[in-house]
Amino acid sequence: MYKCDHTKLVLAFNEFHDVKKDDMPEYGDFCLLELRDGRHTAGQWYPNSGDSETLAGHFGRGTADSVDVSEVAKWHFLKRYDLTECLEDEKIRQINLGFEDEDKYSVKIGEFKSLKDGNLPESEQYCLLIMTDGSLAAGRWDQFPDGKEGLFIYASALASYSMDKVWAWTALSPDDVYEREAESLREKKREEELNRNPSADPDKFKYGTDISVYYEKALEKLRELYPWATVTQMKRKTPYVIVPRHGQYIFGMEMGTFRGEREVREWTDGSTADEFIDFLYDYTKETVKNYNPEEKFKFGTDIQVYLDKAYENVKKDYRWLEKEMLESFCQYSIKQVDGEWEYVKRYDENDDFSVYSVSSAEDFVKKLTKDYQDAALRNNPVVDTYSAPLKPVDLHGWGLEKYAFSKLQSGDYKVNVTAGDRTAGASREFFITPDCFEAKTYDEFLDRYLKIVPGGSFGLNKEDLIDDENLKAFLGYI
Repeated sequence: MYKCDHTKLVLAFNEFHDVKKDDMPEYGDFCLLELRDGRHTAGQWYPNSGDSETLAGHFGRGTADSVDVSEVAKWHFLKRYDLTECLEDEKIRQINLGFEDEDKYSVKIGEFKSLKDGNLPESEQYCLLIMTDGSLAAGRWDQFPDGKEGLFIYASALASYSMDKVWAWTALSPDDVYEREAESLREKKREEELNRNPSADPDKFKYGTDISVYYEKALEKLRELYPWATVTQMKRKTPYVIVPRHGQYIFGMEMGTFRGEREVREWTDGSTADEFIDFLYDYTKETVKNYNPEEKFKFGTDIQVYLDKAYENVKKDYRWLEKEMLESFCQYSIKQVDGEWEYVKRYDENDDFSVYSVSSAEDFVKKLTKDYQDAALRNNPVVDTYSAPLKPVDLHGWGLEKYAFSKLQSGDYKVNVTAGDRTAGASREFFITPDCFEAKTYDEFLDRYLKIVPGGSFGLNKEDLIDDENLKAFLGYI
């Protein structure tokens, strides 16, 4: 976008400040830093609050990533410059940040590269950045698992610059974070080399290195108690695998992937193949037990039977509910998944579905009932809302943020409770069942209502609601 050749560009930083108590940047200023050991990095200045007698604080570079001021020798403003005009000159080779003078302390930084050319930093490398708006910044390269993209993290809570915001970059000095990552990558390569031809302990792997053999042997034992047992049922619990580690095969629990790397937790509870088979038997026994077809499909394998039972449960209180309301929201079936019959919920015409992990027909009906209740409320528009006055409430570390009653088109009521802390929040919605309104007095209504939305769990107790005349009127008790 700029005419300047970034590969030949040098930035000369000519306005360095020594680290002195009476000459520091403002809170939050982002600065280029020269450390006492001669390395260069950058960071955002955070002085220690309430400490006026000594120079204390740190320069933040990202989440759990900072440099204490005691490690810094000099600092130079970064974000107070706009290089746009200079970068539009195709002949420019050096940009002076401040007047160049023989008596001034100066640091020159070059070797800029472009992300658009496919030149990416190494993982965790801390870099000086020229942004597309002409400003200067810095950040630590966080490479995505695909190895082709990433972003630059520059502040806490993973605040970052995306690739499209960066015109050119150059690596600053290596630091501890980068060195740890580099060592991790070296260790990964060593591990790959060791695992090219792994060995197998003859006692631990006397039945070979195919995990299915060990599952089949454990299955033989399980079928003595549970004739319906299958390997598929056993593997419904996080499965075990055989993988190489440090040049030797191990038994391990499959933990998924993290940042593109397969995670396996090694089994260390024994040293022989038969001990591992006994472990698999104990580990999967409860899961297999819960697959008893006589309990799981107690009402048969016709899904309509279960749907009708859930509908009858919900219709008692959600009186406006009609079956037509459920057709677009809830699509259920009983189908084979990996050879096992399961209750599933379908989401679209492509037959995407999720499996209900239940051990009994009654449990499935309960889950259906909850789904139908949610569907019923979605099909009953809100016509009026009243927010109850809040008081300071500590809900297990969270504060009460919202407590709102809603009147529905059908004449029924629900309540929404929201709580949160500085970084997260959550809401719960409750239908106020008709039997609450069978109470002749507001006092009696609250007794029934607070069994649904207990004050100790959701913030407001009877004494907080009993004198609220507006709420009484909203609920029809005045």
